[in-house]
Amino acid sequence: MFTAAPASRVLRFDGFELDVRAAELRKGGVKLRLQGQPIQVLAALLNNVGELVTREELRAQVWPAETFVDFDHSLHNAIARIRETLGDSAGTPRYIETLPRRGYRFIGTVERVGVEETLTAAPTQPPGGSPVVPTQTGRRWRFIAAPLVAALLIAATAVLIAMRTLSRRAEATSSIPVVRSIAVLPLDNFSGDPTQEYFVEGMTDELITDLAKIGSLRVISRTSVMRYKGTKKSLPEIARELNADGIIEGSVTRSGNRVRITAQLLYGPTDKHLWAETYERDLGDVLGLQSEVAQAIAQQVRAEVTPQQEARFRSVRPVNPEAYDAYVKGRYYLSNDYTMPQPLNLAKTYFEEAARKDPGLALAESGLAEAYLYLAIFRQMPPESAYLPAKESARHALTLDDSNGEAHDALAMLSWLYDWDWANTERELNEAIALEPSYICAHEDRAEYLALRGRRSEAEAELGKSLELDTSVSSALTEAGVYFLLRDFDRLVEASRRGMALNPNEWREHFYLGMGYEGTGRKLESISEYQKAVELSGGDQDARVALAYAYAEVGRRAETQKVLRDLEKESARVYVSPYLMATLYAALGNKEAGFKFLEKAYVEKSLDISWNLKADLRLDSLRSDPRYLSLVRRVGLQE
Repeated sequence: MFTAAPASRVLRFDGFELDVRAAELRKGGVKLRLQGQPIQVLAALLNNVGELVTREELRAQVWPAETFVDFDHSLHNAIARIRETLGDSAGTPRYIETLPRRGYRFIGTVERVGVEETLTAAPTQPPGGSPVVPTQTGRRWRFIAAPLVAALLIAATAVLIAMRTLSRRAEATSSIPVVRSIAVLPLDNFSGDPTQEYFVEGMTDELITDLAKIGSLRVISRTSVMRYKGTKKSLPEIARELNADGIIEGSVTRSGNRVRITAQLLYGPTDKHLWAETYERDLGDVLGLQSEVAQAIAQQVRAEVTPQQEARFRSVRPVNPEAYDAYVKGRYYLSNDYTMPQPLNLAKTYFEEAARKDPGLALAESGLAEAYLYLAIFRQMPPESAYLPAKESARHALTLDDSNGEAHDALAMLSWLYDWDWANTERELNEAIALEPSYICAHEDRAEYLALRGRRSEAEAELGKSLELDTSVSSALTEAGVYFLLRDFDRLVEASRRGMALNPNEWREHFYLGMGYEGTGRKLESISEYQKAVELSGGDQDARVALAYAYAEVGRRAETQKVLRDLEKESARVYVSPYLMATLYAALGNKEAGFKFLEKAYVEKSLDISWNLKADLRLDSLRSDPRYLSLVRRVGLQE
């Protein structure tokens, strides 16, 4: 039977310690994120270890006057959050056992420390100690008036209850913090299998993607939140660093073809618990599961969801479980290191497998388009070998799902880098952002595109949006890219230094800083940064060529010539950008060879043509030549 006494100051079990008075749960001395109603429910269960605590008893103790809440929903959420914090399971409980339709029982062993006295109310007596004895005076009056008094009391009580309920409703509504921005922290892997980490990361990514479709929410990017995986930082500290109001924490449990997500919403600045829920589906219905979680979060923060967005959430389809598994493996490799050949090729292989096993899976096709794009950008494939299948995959993705923002962004980049179709580039970027307003890649690409077109104020405004969504090295690189394309080398130096502060081992920041130093006349400092870029990248072509060009500028022409010979030899077995070869010939004063390789880059549709042609200071010695001006016009980059 439930009892509220005797209570204990501290209750211990299996390495956990609940300080009842402080309302804090700790493990190994570390405070866990459990508070409010969940911690009150846990205290009630621990104080009655081994006994049934009924739903009615919990309601009376934890929700005594909050008659306006959905009690069933609130109790279910509280139990779900307790289980998640303790690592418990409803199916095979170690701590909390559910007795269907009755209540819950704590089945572990509890050690009580510091039992406190419980105060009980004594009978009311007048001074002198004699009990009050009713008299017979006015008995008949009391008999007549009693029904009337009772009716008045009932009516007054009803009015007071109604007023109190309305007051509490208003108070509760006003006390719910306003959430305009959300960060989804990396979900925990509760599968008991470390090899499922790729799957859990994939679920985190897809939840971020689904929330990014809601225009009234600002959703922090994946690259920003992933650095908090396993962090010991407090929630208010994380919220402050990410500039986020709401924080989503949770876990994923996969057992065979069953998937369970437990998600909880907290108000970051104060670590206040707002909501928690658990969802479970078959793997074949995983897209519906993700959509349901995203919609529930949107509802809890009172985000405005348009009818079009609601329709997209409802239009999810079943997937082949093996295809989805291959897809999240591809996304894992693409997301974690898209600059290196091995992860990129693994991503491409898994996306191809996913598309083959489920031809209707649009996500697999858009992922494949991205993989081909990165293989071209980092020169692991010749442009034509990569761009044509990338375009085919992106278009196919949109025939399967025309709301796929990633596919629109891929088509935008193909229009930019391969087709030189500037109107379509802008159109596809705008469509990608309209469909997924918090999709960071589209904002970053649009900022750089606007800079390429010389639209500085628009580019900086779009860059500002990127920096609101992403506080990682990714947006720092975008900032550097914007100022490179604007040929603002002073700002490029500033941006690159900020990026290096975030990640000193990011070779592209050293590359951009070298460009900034070169553009501001600091030649020897640029050589030092290019050397670091070559070392950190493992000899990337861009870094090596930039270093060789800088050597020529300070008179070390022999080293420039050596790099040029090495690239000519390599071109027999790997793709070498003819554009980069042209810059080295220009550095050595051989204009004819420089224009020969620029023309070759134009014919091959080298990505460097559309990216570098207007901004690259390595072509400054060629800009006055009519052949350069003709090339700019043919690419469509004239003012």
